[in-house]
Amino acid sequence: MNKLPSAGEDAWTLARHAHVVVYEALDGGELLTVYDCGAAQAPPSAQIVGHLVRTTADHETEQQPTGHIVKLREESVLREQSEGHYVIEPV
Repeated sequence: MNKLPSAGEDAWTLARHAHVVVYEALDGGELLTVYDCGAAQAPPSAQIVGHLVRTTADHETEQQPTGHIVKLREESVLREQSEGHYVIEPV
């Protein structure tokens, strides 16, 4: 289901106003769901099973009962730093 534009090997471009919803499972796993814009009522651009390790791009985090939402404020790159571990960095 990954419809994100490629930014190189194991990296994808995230829009300036993208939202990454991180669902935390009881077993410690995470599901990352990427929306191009939090205001648009559109289906997600990607769903990835893995852990969001850190976000260095300008963002705001909103805690939710089932995890948290990372609301980006600049164009960024979602990069797989190791198997199943992801980071969000500024472009």
